[in-house]
Amino acid sequence: MSTAASSFRSDAQVITLVGIAHGVSHFFHLILAPLFPWLKDAFSLSYAELGFLMTMFFVVSGIGQALAGFVVDRIGARTVLFAGIGLLALSAIVLSQAGNYAMLLAGSMLAGLGNSVFHPADFTLLNQRVSQPRLGHAFSVHGISGNLGWAAAPVFLATIAGLYDWRTALLAASLLPLAVLALLYVHRDLLQDSALKAGGANAVADSAARHAGRAQQFDFVRVPAVWMCFAFFFITAMALGGIQSFSSAGLRSLYGMSLPLATAGFTAYMLASAGGMVWGGFIASKTTRHERTIAIAFAASGVTALLIAAGIVPALVAVLLMGAVGFGSGVAGPSRDLLIRAAAPKNATGRVYGVVYSGLDIGLAVSPVLFGALMDGGHPSWVFICIGAFQTLAILTAISVGTNTAKKGVKAQAA
Repeated sequence: MSTAASSFRSDAQVITLVGIAHGVSHFFHLILAPLFPWLKDAFSLSYAELGFLMTMFFVVSGIGQALAGFVVDRIGARTVLFAGIGLLALSAIVLSQAGNYAMLLAGSMLAGLGNSVFHPADFTLLNQRVSQPRLGHAFSVHGISGNLGWAAAPVFLATIAGLYDWRTALLAASLLPLAVLALLYVHRDLLQDSALKAGGANAVADSAARHAGRAQQFDFVRVPAVWMCFAFFFITAMALGGIQSFSSAGLRSLYGMSLPLATAGFTAYMLASAGGMVWGGFIASKTTRHERTIAIAFAASGVTALLIAAGIVPALVAVLLMGAVGFGSGVAGPSRDLLIRAAAPKNATGRVYGVVYSGLDIGLAVSPVLFGALMDGGHPSWVFICIGAFQTLAILTAISVGTNTAKKGVKAQAA
């Protein structure tokens, strides 16, 4: 087998394995939401109490994600990834045996802790184990697999709960991460961290270098681009949270459409977003100015969201426009991840991705409060106005990161 063919096969295997793991993490984002009707009756809970379960999931995940990046850089991404998948399986088992609200809360927080490792571990593995020319496609597949996880969770959980009960659905869900963990373990050599692969004397030297540089392990927090990336994720997560939580309800109130049609709007968003990520992977592989791709894609999505907010199009067209919003967001995905990679200081990939992606969890935890208040106040159009506004604001942060990174590159070349 030629070297090129061997490299392609290795890259494809790593991308597939990491993508499958990422899909499981997104599946567990919705481990409880599809079961709310059953949990509400079983424990006599209010909607506020149910929503708090999801808020705590993302709070724990956000805090844990920032910390997980340090652990990834210290002991390796593969070990941390395996631990996270194991925690997801354990959380589903705990939730399935819950006898009260406190156990539901504990299980949700445990799932958040398991979820916290994926972005720093996944992106560290992809950056280390995938060839540079294929990184754009790797990030594209990574994003698509997450969307598929989101799409699969409601169908899987609600179907089993309808046929049997909610406890059986959660026990069945626990088998998914266990199966993925077994798969990854079988192919564990493909996921060995590059920095740890050499072993022996190199490992000793690396350990000494890490010890010597421990005082500098927080140097990355002084890089402005890192915090602009954090702001970018927080802002885009606010838009995403609004779409996930209240786009269907907003469409129903604004256009008077049926629940199935409003739900189809969200489905159109998810499917088009996945398609956009495929195209975005090709675009990201052909350019180094990723902020420009993000700006164009989010500008188109933001304008489309404002058109939906205006309420001047037929209901069916509004559903199609939801797909357009999703497509633009999807196109920006791979460029977004490559932009962060370019901004990350050398040997701080895990820490940077951990801190930056914690903005995603924080945004997803905060956004339901804002958009819920808008819906309670009878302002469904403002749901889409805010979605468009957040996407437009994200453009400014992306341009700032890209410009800063480009200037650093020019200075480095001059030096």
